[in-house]
Amino acid sequence: MTEKHEKANKLFLMTGMICGWFALITQLYLIIVNNPIPVLEALTRYFSYFTILSNIMVALCFTMLLFNFNDQAERFYAKPKTLSAVTLYICIVGLIYNLILRFTWQPQGLQRVVDELLHAFIPALFLLYWLIFAPKKPLKWADAFPWLIYPLIYLIFILIRGAFSGFYPYPFVDVATFGYPTVFLNSFYIMILFLALSFLLIWIGKSIARREK
Repeated sequence: MTEKHEKANKLFLMTGMICGWFALITQLYLIIVNNPIPVLEALTRYFSYFTILSNIMVALCFTMLLFNFNDQAERFYAKPKTLSAVTLYICIVGLIYNLILRFTWQPQGLQRVVDELLHAFIPALFLLYWLIFAPKKPLKWADAFPWLIYPLIYLIFILIRGAFSGFYPYPFVDVATFGYPTVFLNSFYIMILFLALSFLLIWIGKSIARREK
């Protein structure tokens, strides 16, 4: 990596780390102060959003790659499969929000800034980082299937918790409103989107790796 390339890499990492943790911490503050619910419930709801969990992954990636706190952790976050999986998850965040959820509410002020960071700026920034800097050579078509484990576990978690609490973080998984058949059908379509985007990222990664030989 040339000196100019290294500087650009660090600039991406620094920008992503600062924006990521700022957005996550500010969103936590907003969800606590703006909701008349107990703090523990607010915390649980905060960590029930796929957006939050995926942005935490992104912020951790940026932070670990920038500072190299731990060699073993740094190697894990630098793996092509890890970076590609995180790219998949944060791209899904951006796609679903901007295609489906953006028009369901109108955030204002600080909430709007945080909203744009979590759902637009950070997904775009991480995708660019992956395209430009992430290693891609060992990616295989079969990698797409293990990447589905996290969203599947997430779906099971929010459905079980929703059955007891009545809270569903996204309207398309709201069993109380649509019932299980519709929610399962919606979830199936989203899983297809996950799989299709996984194959697209792997294809892009393979194409870039071939050109870099």
